[in-house]
Amino acid sequence: MYKTIPVYPILAKVTHKEGVVVLQATISTAGAIENLRAVSGDLMLREAAIEAVSNWRYRPYLLNGQPVEVETTVNVVFRMTQ
Repeated sequence: MYKTIPVYPILAKVTHKEGVVVLQATISTAGAIENLRAVSGDLMLREAAIEAVSNWRYRPYLLNGQPVEVETTVNVVFRMTQ
């Protein structure tokens, strides 16, 4: 699996926005993220979450030895560090 870390939006940092962005996606038979969409989370954080997760890659899920598409939910957590 390959993951990129979301870039914390500058405006969200300045206003101390934290929270979880919930995304829905399909993992394709090749392991790529498709049909990515935000389900919930602060509007200030959603775009950064989508941008990062759209680059993620998974090992394809197999069913009876054949790759299959899988629907998944991804939680992207934004926390201010001290």
